[in-house]
Amino acid sequence: MLVIIFAALFCSKALLTPPAFLDEIDEGSRLDSLDMLLTGDNNDPRSARYLQALDSTRIIEDFNNKRIRIPGFIVPLVSDEKQNISEFFIVPYFGACMHLPPPPPNQILHVKTDKKIRLNSLQDAFWFEGQIKIETIDNLLGKAAYSLRLEGISPYEG
Repeated sequence: MLVIIFAALFCSKALLTPPAFLDEIDEGSRLDSLDMLLTGDNNDPRSARYLQALDSTRIIEDFNNKRIRIPGFIVPLVSDEKQNISEFFIVPYFGACMHLPPPPPNQILHVKTDKKIRLNSLQDAFWFEGQIKIETIDNLLGKAAYSLRLEGISPYEG
C-alpha cells in the first residue's frame, strides 16, 4: 500500500513564502476571504507565484486508482441528525478550509462514504485507507483534485 505524505509531494516553495500582505489581514475581517486573497498583487512575482500555487490542480497521474494510506484531518461537508459524517475533505493540517488561505486542490481529497464517521473534534487526526482517484470536486469550503474511496479509518498515532 502506498503511503502518501501531503507536504512531501505537493507543497510548493511558493506556499512556504506567502506574500507579506497576508500578515496584514485580521482574521474574521472583511479582507479575510478567498475572494479578497485572489485580488492580490499579480504584478508582484512572489504574490503571483503564491496565488498560482494556491489554485494548483497539478496532480500525480501515477496515483490514479492506487491504494493508499494517508494521515490527515477531516473537514465535514455532510452529516446526519446525529452528527455522523458521510462526506468530507481530507486536508493536511488542522483548520484547513476554515481559515485563509485553504490548501491547494492538489492537497485535498474528497470522500463520500456509507460509513458513518463520528468526529469528536476538528483537531483529531486520522489515518485514511482506500483507493485514490483523480477527480476534481468543488465545494464552498474548498476544491479537491483527488477523491478517495474509503476502506478504513483509524485515529492517527505517530
